[in-house]
Amino acid sequence: MGVLIVFGYGPGISHGTAERFAREGYSLALVARSADRLADGVSRLKASGIDATAYQCDATDPAMIRSTIATIKTDLGTVSAVLWTAFRNGGVTNLLSTRPEDVERVFDIGITGLLTCVQETLEDLKSSPSAAILVANGALGEHTSQADTFSKLLNNDGVSLENAAKSKLVGILAERLREFDIYVGEVTIAGSVKGTATANPTAIEPAEIAETFWSLVKARDKTRVRIAEPASV
Repeated sequence: MGVLIVFGYGPGISHGTAERFAREGYSLALVARSADRLADGVSRLKASGIDATAYQCDATDPAMIRSTIATIKTDLGTVSAVLWTAFRNGGVTNLLSTRPEDVERVFDIGITGLLTCVQETLEDLKSSPSAAILVANGALGEHTSQADTFSKLLNNDGVSLENAAKSKLVGILAERLREFDIYVGEVTIAGSVKGTATANPTAIEPAEIAETFWSLVKARDKTRVRIAEPASV
């Protein structure tokens, strides 16, 4: 099935999705900034009988993203799918107290990083059957009064802006890449995810999100899907 690059690897969504795709025959390239997190991921997957290769990379650095992808191609072969779970966590809390010239940093991972990854894998994806670009997103970016209220309550204005822009980028990419039969899909998570530091007792199972991503890749008929934690709206 080729190589799945998991960008922004962590113990929740990305681990569950990597495990699900590996069962379908994908080779795994795990990419994250934290060497410890990567080592833990490789170890956990190995315990499940799954091989994965780790690559340390800062998703805010386009040059490093390009270099990392080039190394993955050399090591593992043709990239046929990308899972992007990396995002800018914090940094801009209240837009009214943030210098306007500093706001652009909220887009360095979800927009600049993701677009760099897409461009660097594009030729591989064009030549791969069932090629896919998958994006995990947060509900703070939704265009609803409730999401806006939560943005204020949580002091997460920057995350909200990134989520909203990232969702628009997903839609644009889906339209532009359809002619190459490259599927682009987004799963928006409304709530917390089990296995992560912020998980609630009612948190969403990573396996449910992973299965949703796999179903999207197989059906290739929807660009956006939303999954909500039972305690969320």
